[in-house]
Parts: sequence; structure tokens; C-alpha cells
Amino acid sequence: MRLSAATTAERLLPQRLALRARPLLGRVDALLSAADDRGEAGRMSVIAFATRVVSAVIAFASQVLMARWIGSFQYGILVLVWTTMIIVGGLSCLGFHASVIRFIPEYRQLGRLAELRGVLVSSRLFVLVVSSVIALAGALGVWAFSGRIESYYAVPFVLGMTCLPMVALSDLLQGIARGHSWPLSAMLPTYIVRPVLILAFMALMLAAGLAPDARTGILAAIAATYATSIVQLLGITQRIDAGLPAGPMTMRFGHWLAVSLPIFLVESFFFLLTNADVLMVGYYLRPDDVAVYFATVKTLALVHFVYFAVKAGAATRYAQFTHGEPEKLAAFARETVSWTFWPSLVMAAAVLALGEPMLVLFGPEFSAGYPLLFLLVVGVVARAAVGPCESLLTMSGNQNVCAAVYALTLALNIGLNVMLIPHFHLWGAAISTALAMVFEAAALSFTVWRRLGIVMAIFIPARRPI
Repeated sequence: MRLSAATTAERLLPQRLALRARPLLGRVDALLSAADDRGEAGRMSVIAFATRVVSAVIAFASQVLMARWIGSFQYGILVLVWTTMIIVGGLSCLGFHASVIRFIPEYRQLGRLAELRGVLVSSRLFVLVVSSVIALAGALGVWAFSGRIESYYAVPFVLGMTCLPMVALSDLLQGIARGHSWPLSAMLPTYIVRPVLILAFMALMLAAGLAPDARTGILAAIAATYATSIVQLLGITQRIDAGLPAGPMTMRFGHWLAVSLPIFLVESFFFLLTNADVLMVGYYLRPDDVAVYFATVKTLALVHFVYFAVKAGAATRYAQFTHGEPEKLAAFARETVSWTFWPSLVMAAAVLALGEPMLVLFGPEFSAGYPLLFLLVVGVVARAAVGPCESLLTMSGNQNVCAAVYALTLALNIGLNVMLIPHFHLWGAAISTALAMVFEAAALSFTVWRRLGIVMAIFIPARRPI
């Protein structure tokens, strides 16, 4: 029996699609199996991307359960306190969690093992001491100004301060693992193990009869953070000892601190910029509004993790290429823009299509955040369109100008929030954040072009400045 032309075309369609996809799959396979620096960066980015995908699913599910367990008001208190702890914990590293990513491959490549031993030991001790002092000062500050703080925030904030040293240590250990190109050791504890443990401890505490409120949630977070950070410290220390022979130790703490402090400014402005909207909403509005806005931001994080995954894989390679290989650096930097933009665009479309039913999972009142997604996603895609510019600037020694860009962006964001939130509430926060992210992307891309002659923008062809 003779087949019709339409039937034949339908049968041949899968073969044609396979033939067209083969070159693309071949390039992906070549990238991931290559033994050079590009292949290592690609593998690290893929591992980071996969980890962030799983992490985003876990985080989303855990936040949904938390909101269901304790209600929107208590959930708003919990997320504001925990977000503050994550920000302050990261800042307590004073930039060492990022600078070690630069020092470790540099010292290994140049054979300066004594300095490598010194930075690995001193950074851990320094971060623990500084974060502990900040935690103590924070707890005393909450106690001293308790009369000016809403009563429902006071105890959760004091409890949260107790886990600051472990949050800071975990951030530093993540940087040390990234500097050694150990993506699983860097990503799994923070993005997979800790959120799972928080959820498990919370379930156990509720089953034991503790009240379903923000305090119980903070206690679960404290237990999970300590358990994760201590195990992470033991595991990474064992790997370092196995791969680094015993020998003399050289301390150049003044140099390390001088390099780390500008990076600290960059990271500080970036952390605050990323979370300023949540903090400002918490300052001006009630915990219920914080809950809705945070759930919306968490939904959008499914797009954001592409950017962070590429950033995690590219930073170490940027540091290596800055030593006399400008052409390789330019080619690799341009490639990371594509790695960031196209997956982010696909994820953005998916989140906008499914955003409303995802938000309803938190509770019926959370659907109020869905219209905000359409505005916020503009900023996220704009950032993805220029790739990890701040990592390129930081790893190439341009951290000071990068810090200045973030300072301007943060000032713009806070100024807009102060003007708009009192009048437009959650819409004011969303407008402020979207505008600030677009400004950030444009300013960073322009700075990279002026400083390094590299065009970091997806739709602008590569060319050097005249």
C-alpha cells in the first residue's frame, strides 16, 4: 500500500529534526568533554546550573510548605529575618569568599604553595571571628532598640543572629571550593542540603508540638545551618589536606585584605541590591505584604539561577585568562553571555506562563503577586543579556569601578523604593527593582567595554573601542 506524501513527511520529521540537532549536540558534547579551561568552565556551569535547578525546586516547595504551615503573617516575619541573616552573613566575609576564588588558582598556577596555605587558613579564622563579632553586636543592637522594633520581629532577629557565623563560614567554604573547581562541594551544601534540612527540622519541631510560627522556623534554620556548615568544613578541609602537601605558610594578610575589601564593596552592593526590595517592603509594609512579595521573588528565582550558575562556572576561568591572554578572555567572556541569556529567556517565558498557579500554591492571597512578575522579569532578562560582567571586572582587577557601579545602582534602587513604595506599595517595589536592574546591566556592560574592550551584550556584535 502506497503511503501518502503527508504520512511520509510525518515519518521523516523525527529524522530531519535529529539531523538538524546533531551539530548543536556535537558542540555541546565537545564543550563538556573538552580538557581545556573552556571545557572545565562549561562543566562547572552545567553542574552549577543543574544544582540550582534542583535547589530552586526544593526552595520553592519548602517555601510553599512554610507558608502553608505558619500562615502569611508569620511567614512574612520569617522570610524578612532569614533574608537579613543571609545578607549580613555574606557581608561578614568582608570579600574573602570572593577573593579566594582569585587567589587559589593564581597561587596554584604560579606554584606559590606557601601563600596558598596562608590564605586558606587565615581566611577561615578571619571570617569566623568577624562574623561572631557582628552577630554579637547585632543581638545587642536589637535588645537596645527593642522599643523601636515591632515586637513580633525582636525575638526572631535575636535568634537569627546565632547562625550568622555559620552562614558566613558556609559562604567562604563555597568560595574555596569554587577556587579549586569543586562545583559539587561548593553548591550542594548551601543550595541542596541546607534547605532540605530546614524543612526536615521544621517538620520535626511541629510534630513535637512547637508553635507553628516564625520563631520555630528560625530555630529550624539555625539547626540546619550549623549541621550543614560543620560537615562542609570537615569535608573541604579533608580534600585540601589530601591535595596540598604540608609545608611552610606565608601570611600576606594586608595584601589579601586590600584585595578583598573592594570585592567586599562589590558583593555588599550586589547583595543589598538583590534583596533591597524585600528589606524595603519589610520596612514600609506589613509582614503579609512581605510574604506576597517574597513569594513572587522566589518564583522569579527560577529565572535568576541561570545567571548565578554561569557566574559560578566562569569566575575561576576569568581569573586564569587575565594573566596575559586577552584574546582568550574576550572570546570566553562573549560566550558566557550566550550561556546566560538564552536559557534565562526560556525560563522567563515558562515562569510567566505558570506564575499564577505557582503563587496560589502558597495560599489564595499570594496570587496578588502575579502581575508583578511581568515587570520584574524585565530586569532579570536585562541582567542576563550582559552576562556575569561583575565577575569579569572583579577577576580582572577592576573591582573598584565595579563597586562604584553597584553603589550607584543601589542608591538608585533605594531612592526609588523610598519614593514609590509609600504610594504604590508592592508595585512601587517592583518598579524600583526593575529599573535598577536595567540600569545595572547597562552600566556594567559599558564599564567592561571601556575597561577591557569586550562587548558584553547579547545583540551587539563584538568590536574593540577605537
